[in-house]
Amino acid sequence: MEKYLIVLAASALLFASCSREDSNNDPPVIGVWITNIDSDIMFSDEAIAEGMEKLASLGFNTVYPVVWNDGYTLHPSDLMENTFGPEFRQDTLFAAQQRDPLEAVIREARNHDLRVIPWFEFGFSSSIDQNGGHILQSKPDWAARDKNGDILSKNNFEWMNAIHPEVQEFVTGLVIEVAEKYDIDGIQGDDRLPAMPSEGGYSEFTSHLYTEQTGNSVPDDPREEAFLNWKADRLSDYAKTLYDRVKAVDPGLTVSLSPSIYPWSKEEYLQDWPEWVRKGAVDELIPQAYRWEIGSYKDTIDEMIEHFESASGHENVQLFPGIIIKAGSRYNGFDYVKEAVEHNRSRGLNGEVYFFYEGLFENNNFLGDSLHTHFYSN
Repeated sequence: MEKYLIVLAASALLFASCSREDSNNDPPVIGVWITNIDSDIMFSDEAIAEGMEKLASLGFNTVYPVVWNDGYTLHPSDLMENTFGPEFRQDTLFAAQQRDPLEAVIREARNHDLRVIPWFEFGFSSSIDQNGGHILQSKPDWAARDKNGDILSKNNFEWMNAIHPEVQEFVTGLVIEVAEKYDIDGIQGDDRLPAMPSEGGYSEFTSHLYTEQTGNSVPDDPREEAFLNWKADRLSDYAKTLYDRVKAVDPGLTVSLSPSIYPWSKEEYLQDWPEWVRKGAVDELIPQAYRWEIGSYKDTIDEMIEHFESASGHENVQLFPGIIIKAGSRYNGFDYVKEAVEHNRSRGLNGEVYFFYEGLFENNNFLGDSLHTHFYSN
């Protein structure tokens, strides 16, 4: 009996020491975001085929191709056409090419056993520096409003009202259309889905809803604690609704969300992602640990894990950090990324997702080749 108890205790210790990804049957994610900005890969089928082959050869297993950007879908969308007119059926560049880049990504990814999770990058944004663009010109009641009554704008992005049920149904419809039409492995929201700048909440609809549900008038301070929490809770409710709608299409689809780092994410964009975990609204959580200094990255990861593990139900969610390797002229090379991945492994994180594709192939493919040699050869 004594020997049996010793073996049992040792087995328990071994189980407890397993990384959090071992708590389910899903493999770790080695992924990359694929954009249509500062990148050429989406603009020809040949470039897509070459890119998918490269990524598979480097040990990647997941791609996140953008499908919703600047108020347009990159693929032909019946919903966009029915809502805004035939000229908005597809991004004009891809429409002129008479191509569907998502279809091409899926086809080529399948040839190399890569998972495809379309990325709805624009989320609840409507436009950039266009005073709401065609979406809010057509649907002015969909606009999020700041306390001055102006269209909500932050960092040059203008926003739809993420609390309005018609807006929520529209964005959900974009997601469900892709989930039903394409052979994909999941869908992804990011720092704009679900999200809305915390300065919002002053549209007529939202003000009335807040008063109806709380008995209080909206405060002058958009970050007043009760008001901010109420707004964040409405987006958390939406996250769960979106999750359930996707699973109704196919329970096997992964719901991947890539918010900003908490608590900044909640304070600035109403993204209370520990609450998403508690609600069971996410399968794969990829917080954007975008830092240019490696010490800051490590601190961010440690804080991220602390918030994640404080949320009940986190054992059912895969956690992987987003690593920035390129933005404009800025670039994080292999010295930085090597330390970042090593720190991830030391904290039990067995995968990561890189922003974005082009950064892997800077300097004669040095970063991609080095990651394969040191981390992803198996």
